[in-house]
Amino acid sequence: MCICDLTVGKKGYICDIQGNELLAKRLLSLGATYGTEVYIKNYAPLGDPIIISFRGFDLAIRKKDAKYIFVKEA
Repeated sequence: MCICDLTVGKKGYICDIQGNELLAKRLLSLGATYGTEVYIKNYAPLGDPIIISFRGFDLAIRKKDAKYIFVKEA
Protein backbone atom coordinates (compact mmCIF):
# COMPACT_ATOMS: atom_id res chain seq x y z
CA MET A 1 0.00 0.00 0.00
CA CYS A 2 1.17 3.54 -0.55
CA ILE A 3 1.63 5.98 2.31
CA CYS A 4 -1.49 7.86 1.16
CA ASP A 5 -3.61 4.89 2.28
CA LEU A 6 -2.66 5.36 5.93
CA THR A 7 -4.93 7.42 8.14
CA VAL A 8 -3.75 10.14 10.54
CA GLY A 9 -1.75 8.63 13.39
CA LYS A 10 -1.27 5.20 11.76
CA LYS A 11 2.28 3.94 11.51
CA GLY A 12 3.97 2.02 8.75
CA TYR A 13 7.41 0.91 7.62
CA ILE A 14 8.88 1.98 4.29
CA CYS A 15 9.32 -0.99 2.00
CA ASP A 16 9.90 0.70 -1.38
CA ILE A 17 10.23 4.07 -3.10
CA GLN A 18 9.47 4.08 -6.82
CA GLY A 19 8.82 6.64 -9.52
CA ASN A 20 10.83 9.77 -10.08
CA GLU A 21 14.56 9.23 -9.49
CA LEU A 22 15.06 12.74 -8.11
CA LEU A 23 12.28 12.20 -5.57
CA ALA A 24 13.75 8.85 -4.52
CA LYS A 25 17.23 10.36 -4.06
CA ARG A 26 15.83 13.26 -2.06
CA LEU A 27 13.88 10.98 0.26
CA LEU A 28 16.81 8.61 0.70
CA SER A 29 19.10 11.52 1.59
CA LEU A 30 16.58 12.62 4.23
CA GLY A 31 16.68 9.15 5.80
CA ALA A 32 13.58 7.54 4.29
CA THR A 33 15.26 4.17 3.82
CA TYR A 34 13.91 0.61 3.85
CA GLY A 35 12.41 -0.24 7.24
CA THR A 36 12.10 3.35 8.48
CA GLU A 37 9.04 3.89 10.64
CA VAL A 38 6.78 6.65 9.29
CA TYR A 39 3.38 7.93 10.22
CA ILE A 40 0.88 10.40 8.87
CA LYS A 41 0.86 13.44 11.09
CA ASN A 42 -1.78 15.45 9.24
CA TYR A 43 -3.44 16.15 5.93
CA ALA A 44 -3.95 19.68 4.59
CA PRO A 45 -7.61 20.82 4.53
CA LEU A 46 -8.01 19.90 0.86
CA GLY A 47 -5.94 16.70 1.21
CA ASP A 48 -2.75 17.98 -0.34
CA PRO A 49 0.04 18.13 0.90
CA ILE A 50 0.46 15.31 3.41
CA ILE A 51 2.62 15.82 6.49
CA ILE A 52 4.57 12.68 7.32
CA SER A 53 6.86 12.19 10.28
CA PHE A 54 9.96 9.99 10.40
CA ARG A 55 13.35 10.03 12.13
CA GLY A 56 12.28 12.89 14.39
CA PHE A 57 11.18 15.45 11.83
CA ASP A 58 8.12 16.32 9.75
CA LEU A 59 8.03 16.45 5.97
CA ALA A 60 5.29 17.99 3.85
CA ILE A 61 5.00 16.08 0.59
CA ARG A 62 2.63 16.38 -2.34
CA LYS A 63 0.07 13.61 -2.66
CA LYS A 64 1.18 12.80 -6.21
CA ASP A 65 4.72 12.21 -4.91
CA ALA A 66 3.57 10.31 -1.82
CA LYS A 67 1.87 7.72 -4.04
CA TYR A 68 5.34 6.39 -4.89
CA ILE A 69 6.24 5.65 -1.25
CA PHE A 70 5.11 2.14 -0.37
CA VAL A 71 4.76 1.00 3.24
CA LYS A 72 3.83 -2.02 5.31
CA GLU A 73 1.31 -1.17 8.01
CA ALA A 74 2.68 -1.57 11.53
